[in-house]
Amino acid sequence: MKQEDNAILLKVYIGESDEYDGKKLYKYIIERAKELKIAGCTIFRGVSGYGNNSVIHTTSILRLSSDLPVLIEIIDLPNKIELFKSELDLVIKQGLIVEENVKVFRYQ
Repeated sequence: MKQEDNAILLKVYIGESDEYDGKKLYKYIIERAKELKIAGCTIFRGVSGYGNNSVIHTTSILRLSSDLPVLIEIIDLPNKIELFKSELDLVIKQGLIVEENVKVFRYQ
């Protein structure tokens, strides 16, 4: 069975070494998303990237970084995402969040 919905996709860009409350920030975010029963949350670790400070972080053997880029994608209905964004405001000190309106097709 196919179900169609309008949803919000958040893309959260942070550094791998970012922390909150003594824990890696990306781990904290996915665990908090699960606690709040957010529909989906996936973490991607980048092989290279840069952000606001223009320093390139890479896995290159010649220039190994301890702070690789991390992308977290979070998806759910608009009301749940609005609540989760307030949680993110409390824990993200440096990074970027992109919000997109998307259509989801769920197959069950």
